[in-house]
Formats: sequence, C-alpha cells, structure tokens
Amino acid sequence: MNAISGLNATQQQIAERYEKDGFVVPLDVLSDQEALALRTELETIEAEVADDPELAKLVNSYPDRLIPSFDAIIRHPKIIEAVNAVLGPDLMVWSGALFIKPANSNKIVSWHQDLTYWGLDDAEEVTVWVALSKADLNAGCMKFVPGSHKQRIVPHNDTMADDNMLSRGQEVAVDVDEDDAVVAALDAGQASLHHGHLFHSSGPNFSDDRRIGMAIRYIKPAMKQETGDKSLVALVSGVDEFWHFTVADSPKGTLHPDDIAQCKRDAELKSRLLF
Repeated sequence: MNAISGLNATQQQIAERYEKDGFVVPLDVLSDQEALALRTELETIEAEVADDPELAKLVNSYPDRLIPSFDAIIRHPKIIEAVNAVLGPDLMVWSGALFIKPANSNKIVSWHQDLTYWGLDDAEEVTVWVALSKADLNAGCMKFVPGSHKQRIVPHNDTMADDNMLSRGQEVAVDVDEDDAVVAALDAGQASLHHGHLFHSSGPNFSDDRRIGMAIRYIKPAMKQETGDKSLVALVSGVDEFWHFTVADSPKGTLHPDDIAQCKRDAELKSRLLF
C-alpha cells in the first residue's frame, strides 16, 4: 500500500478505507530524524528510571502524560487530521501506552479486539500506532483482518500466557485464517489507524533491534466508562461537552512529581477496570 501523506487531500480517502477495511496503513507522520530523537529521549529516560520498577511501568503506560514530547505526538496535526476524518472534530486520548518488543524476543500479541476489556460504553474509538523503530514482519509488526471491525465484540479467552503482551493474554475465541491477514509493516515515523473491533495480532521480534511503538487510543468525548468512573484522558481536538472523564493538562515537565502522582491514581483505577 502507498503511504498517505497529503492529509488535506486524502481525508475522504482515509474515511473510505477505514470504513471498508477497519484500518489505514501506512500514514507518514514523523521524519526519520524526529522518530530517532523521540526514541533517544525515551531510552535515556528508561535508563534513568531502570532502578525504579514502578516508575518505569508508569513511563511505559503513560509516556504522553509524563513526557512533553510524547504529549506532542498525541496532538500531532497529521494524526489529528486523520482521526478527525473518522471520528469528527472532538477527540480525547484514553491511553497512549508504549508497546515494546525486545530484540530477538518471543513476545507476541494474540488475535484480539482492543475494546474487549476497556469498559467503555461505545465503539467510537480509533487506535493510532506510531512506530519509533522499524516494525516489519521480521520485527513482529501488527497484522489486521480486513472487515473484521464490522463484527461487534466476539468472545475472548484469557490465556494469561507469559509470552503474551496483553494484560490478560486475551485472544478471540473464534478461528482466524492467517491467509486473510494483512501485514501492517511500518518504517520508523509511520503510523497506522485501526478500529477497536478489528481483529489484529503481532508475532515475535526476530530482529536485532527493539520494536518500539506507541498505541494512542482516541475516543469521542461522548464515550464513558460503563462503571461511571472518570479515568484520565487528554482533550486533543475540539471540545468536551460531556465531562465523563478526568481531563489532564499537558505534562508540567519530564517526570514531574504532580504528573507521576496523577498517573499512579489512574493506573490504580485502570487496573480495577481491566481486571
């Protein structure tokens, strides 16, 4: 597939592809230099927090709430315009977590649908996956089943498998024909969009480099947690007329104590919602 770069000229194309297939790939977002700069900053921070497992976990789960440059990514004009084409002008980010597979790793993500366990009341959601390193088939990139987003949530099994990167090792309890899958390979700086009901998975990383990606979950402000809890979000486009969530400000600085405390509170809430 050809990369989509002229957003103003292709919003209709993005919307049509997304409606038909449930995904759009690839989308050109960052230059090689910009992607490398973000990766370098992230890896510097990872080294600084390596002796603090709790903080390291928060950095992995909340880079956009703890690192100003990652907050800028969830607000990147090219990404916002692409998601506007699907969800409209008003957008929140429900999560912006990192998905990192070490080099030569057996870590996988089983076939699943994103919205299975998030406890949200609707499906007005788009996941944007931004690659900070090369994510091809050898590195364990994502694979999508075109059109599978048109199904509602199907039954899932919780495998709790050690090699599965998902919170519960969840996988669809239906057969998926690998021959139907499309490989969503990305170069560093490219992104993909996919629907929260789309069947997707990724295999092991056989490469000699880390596979680093950021999964940004965009939702409409009208969405809410089914429990009524106000989980932490960022308002990145338009307005919020519903107040169903706790809207965070941009980070006060890199790993600012106030931001860390806010993320800890949300992590406790999300743990209860997900498990």
